[in-house]
Amino acid sequence: MPYVEGFGTWPFGEEWLWEAIATSYVPLLDVLGRAPITLSLTPVLCDQLEAPGVIERCVQFLEELRPESHRLDIETFRGGGQEALAVELERSAAEYASAAHRLRELPGGLLGELGSHASWTSSATHAVLPMLATDTGIALQVQTGVASHRRRFGEWEGGFWLPECGYAPSLDEVLEEAGVRSTCVELTGLFGPGDARHLRPLVTEAGPVLWPVDREAMALVWSDRGYPAAGAYRDYHSRTAHDHRVWRNDRQPYDHAAAGALAAADAQDFVARVRERIRDGGVCVCALDTELLGHWWYEGVRWLAAVVDEAARQGVELTTLDDAIERHEPVPAPAELGVTSWGEAGDLRTWSAPAVGDLAWSARAAELRAVALGRRPGDRALRELLALQASDWAFLATYALAGDYPRQRAQGHAAAFDRAFPDGSMTPELRNLAPELAGWMG
Repeated sequence: MPYVEGFGTWPFGEEWLWEAIATSYVPLLDVLGRAPITLSLTPVLCDQLEAPGVIERCVQFLEELRPESHRLDIETFRGGGQEALAVELERSAAEYASAAHRLRELPGGLLGELGSHASWTSSATHAVLPMLATDTGIALQVQTGVASHRRRFGEWEGGFWLPECGYAPSLDEVLEEAGVRSTCVELTGLFGPGDARHLRPLVTEAGPVLWPVDREAMALVWSDRGYPAAGAYRDYHSRTAHDHRVWRNDRQPYDHAAAGALAAADAQDFVARVRERIRDGGVCVCALDTELLGHWWYEGVRWLAAVVDEAARQGVELTTLDDAIERHEPVPAPAELGVTSWGEAGDLRTWSAPAVGDLAWSARAAELRAVALGRRPGDRALRELLALQASDWAFLATYALAGDYPRQRAQGHAAAFDRAFPDGSMTPELRNLAPELAGWMG
């Protein structure tokens, strides 16, 4: 989740965060405590959840705006004789109300509750690290992210999520210096889909262990033909006049019970396929963006809960990667490892192709200016640099997912960096981004 707190509302901005809280983060709390699941919390998400007034504004959104928007759509559909859609909206409204109530009642607050399950951290603002220009810039992202996790959650065993699975061997020493013990990489382009080498950890010469993600298992969930594309699941893209989702993927009125039954069946299929995948041993790493579950794929949290139950029934052992590394001896990483990601074509083009090359150039130019200063720039300039380096702007622009919003954000942070560089005081625009700034060697 990019830093949207204080940067716009509907259709792009803070509302993304409110929706993810209500439809993904809060529902997932019921599953995270039931099974050993490796959860990474990106520091930039934590920054927002910790910002003063954020949860209060989210609750206000859920208790004031969402009931009214549901009411307006219910009146429209009921007045037009579309009773099934009106009934579904009433059910949906009750879910938002329940999320608001639970958010108010969480004893440790949302960040505290999520943090109790989070063992991995990530770079400060979800920057694709191989896209950065210098080791100093990489260290700023990595060490700030680690400092963020330690300050908020205390214990850390060295698990680090590489944003977008963006990896290059040149990162190994910087990661090792920051205390990173293990991370995930996408090696489908090197090993090929279905290869058994995806099921075992790899150790680099510098020290960090690489866990290949298993594209064969992930594609069952996250691909054009994955489970969420089935007709009975709720369509994310088709929306009512007031931004609600009441249709299935096959354009019929949404049936909550039928979708739940399908989620259970798909969980059974998933576990059976994974059991077959690891029949000769190994660890199958299925890595998913948290927001896929509940937010993008509405039934995703129910599917994950069913996976936990099915794993017990089918005798498939679930494990965190921190535990698995103690029981699975890594083998040496192959010498031919190169730059990889889980983006298009397995390289960096999603964030560096000609269509978004200006964004990559702007971020690298700002980083080089900061490093060339020969001393640590002011904190405001460093925070604008971190915000500029976020992977989200190029990703959203590449896939045209948010209109002009990503370019406006990137250009705004670049301009603010210019104003703040080399010094500059903190101002409200980045009021809670990266409270810890670490790793600068200037």
